[in-house]
Amino acid sequence: MPCSPQPTKVKPMKTLPSATAFFPAYNDGGTIASMVISAVTTLRKLTDDYEVIVVNDGSQDYTAEVLEELATHYPELRVIHHPQNRGYGGALRTGFANATKEWVFYTDGDAQYDPHELTVLVSALDEGIDVVNGYKITRHDPLSRRIIGRVYHHFVQITFGFHLRDVDCDFRLLRRRIFDEIELESDSGTICLEMVKKIQDAGHVFAEVPVHHYHRVYGVSQFFNWRRLVRTARQLAALWWKLVVQREHLGGRGRRHG
Repeated sequence: MPCSPQPTKVKPMKTLPSATAFFPAYNDGGTIASMVISAVTTLRKLTDDYEVIVVNDGSQDYTAEVLEELATHYPELRVIHHPQNRGYGGALRTGFANATKEWVFYTDGDAQYDPHELTVLVSALDEGIDVVNGYKITRHDPLSRRIIGRVYHHFVQITFGFHLRDVDCDFRLLRRRIFDEIELESDSGTICLEMVKKIQDAGHVFAEVPVHHYHRVYGVSQFFNWRRLVRTARQLAALWWKLVVQREHLGGRGRRHG
């Protein structure tokens, strides 16, 4: 008698006790609504206790109007407006400081990542994991940005001693208590390096998962212009001196390279 095929067991979706999703937004009026709605619909599947925060970092387009309208329809949304632009690091610091839930997910408001893939980050959680870091499957940017991004990645990986595959992938899920232990200072895009370095050096455990990266459909990158790149190079040098040589975040212990 032929054997009946065994039914395939479907693993239940992992959930979170509570979660904050937040987006730094600067002139993202054309994309931020879809990001907020995607985050809300995804969080509903993962937890009963959640909030969404958008930090409007002094946008000069219609981002503020879109967010205020969204807030009338989604009570779980909190909008924080910076009267003036404080930089990417300033927006992230505001978001982390205002998050109230046990886990914090963040990505940019420009829709180059898909908030639905928060479920991919959550699926990688296991006992002892403190951070789940995405890495881009394929980077969908102009060739010049891909080249600069690749050089940048290898340079900071070597000079700062990172172990991650994609330090600069802004698609992360972190325990909120991490930010009770480390203090972030950067106002620019170098905050990603500062954050990952300090979290790594504090002994927290990372997991990594592949995520999709999409073409920018609205707005202009604030990072990839020559004047900003020169300024970033100076900031990287200062950050390297503080975190790698002086190791200030470790109380000055072990003043050595590495």
